[in-house]
Amino acid sequence: MTDSTQWWWVRHAPVINQQGKLYGSADVDCDVTDRASFKGLASILPADAFWMTSHLSRTHKTTNAILGEGLKAPKPVQETNLGEQFFGDWQGLSWNEMEGLQPDVYKSFWQSPADNAPPGGESFADQIERVGRVIDRVNDINTGPDIVVVAHGGTIRAAIAHALKLPAIDAMSFQIDTLSVTRLDYIKEGLLRGQGGSWRINCANQSAKPVVTP
Repeated sequence: MTDSTQWWWVRHAPVINQQGKLYGSADVDCDVTDRASFKGLASILPADAFWMTSHLSRTHKTTNAILGEGLKAPKPVQETNLGEQFFGDWQGLSWNEMEGLQPDVYKSFWQSPADNAPPGGESFADQIERVGRVIDRVNDINTGPDIVVVAHGGTIRAAIAHALKLPAIDAMSFQIDTLSVTRLDYIKEGLLRGQGGSWRINCANQSAKPVVTP
């Protein structure tokens, strides 16, 4: 039997009062009133899994809302390196404000938006590297068959990039909605015996909302 670990990635609930702004790793609030989605998540996610969140409060509130629907889990482990991308001087600004602040820098950034870092911030490639280090470390210590991570859109794209060894720019193409589930299965012996660890993509951006039929 193949020894594998199922990574269940959940994006946090929708943020509040940040329309049109690049909030990134700022600690902004989120809306946890959508009980239908939290009930759906509680029915999808495995019981008694190893749980992790980022250091940002929106992942903590989302976790509490899921567990509040009756799902059994130990206390989540908080991991700063699972946080959202840090956008430096641009964090909290609108796109027009970013361009107006430093037009030449803004134009240069978009020549390679996955590999370039905003002024004073980190690139998406940097985020992929730090998220990948967490994933590899947790896989090495063998926490069990199921890991649930409540994190961020950028973090989940970074996890996909790490698993598939994608260029950063390609990983930016994945749509990751709030309160969606992405499952990445790590197979410790590899898909072919003896080749080393490898990944299988079970699902990406799966909605937690129950399907309503007429």
